[in-house]
Amino acid sequence: MIKLRRLAIYLVLSFISMISIFPFFWMIVSATNRSVDVTQGRLLPGTHLLENFQTLLSTVDIVNALLNSLFIAGATTILSLFISSIAGYAFEIYRSKTKDVIFNILLLSMMIPFAALMVPLFRMFGTVGVYIPFIGVDTFSAVIFPTLATAFLIFFFRQSSKMFAKELLEAGRIDGLSEPGLFFRIYVPTMKTTYSAAAIITFMTSWNNYLWPLVILQSPNKQTIPLLISNLGSSYSPDYGVIMLAIVIATLPTALIFFIMQKHFVAGMMGSIK
Repeated sequence: MIKLRRLAIYLVLSFISMISIFPFFWMIVSATNRSVDVTQGRLLPGTHLLENFQTLLSTVDIVNALLNSLFIAGATTILSLFISSIAGYAFEIYRSKTKDVIFNILLLSMMIPFAALMVPLFRMFGTVGVYIPFIGVDTFSAVIFPTLATAFLIFFFRQSSKMFAKELLEAGRIDGLSEPGLFFRIYVPTMKTTYSAAAIITFMTSWNNYLWPLVILQSPNKQTIPLLISNLGSSYSPDYGVIMLAIVIATLPTALIFFIMQKHFVAGMMGSIK
């Protein structure tokens, strides 16, 4: 009876895994086929991968788009982890009633959809750009700054800090460490799994960000990879084989980062849940 139950569980999990993997399989197979084969639902690998790759390189500047996305996602990840971890650390380690009220107000901001903030943000960056050009409209800074300190990341670091051994901070103070020293020399190394999980989430979110870059970036040479793929799909006669190849290329960086750091990601997520 136990063996039959285990077999049933494995069959169900295998079926669910196949459903989850199928979109990736379809994406990779379609990248090797012609556009007409993709529209007809061909599920076998084709022989047009090199042709699609040559068409992609001759049609759009995908290398520049990848570099733009890499810069934006990398800068956003580094700065977000630094700012949000300090905020989450401070909210948990130096707790007070006033800080709890501020934190609750911060959590309420998660209920506001980003689409409702786009017009005020666009006007703000348009005004600031008159005086500080590198923070104005059509700059990478305008894409990065609104996502530097998100309520989710601050909440994530605060929840993870609940599992942090406060005795380590007391021992550090006895040894003469300053408050910044306690954070950088004790807290950061101890919470490396949390940082890894937050880095994956932030990088993937920034890499796949479409709506705000579409609004704030206006120059073709500054478009990110989601914007480039969107432009490929909005042509009069889209080549679906080329589009699928571009999607495969755009997926590789995030997939690589996730597979490299997946153990730390799971450990960091479990730590925040506890």
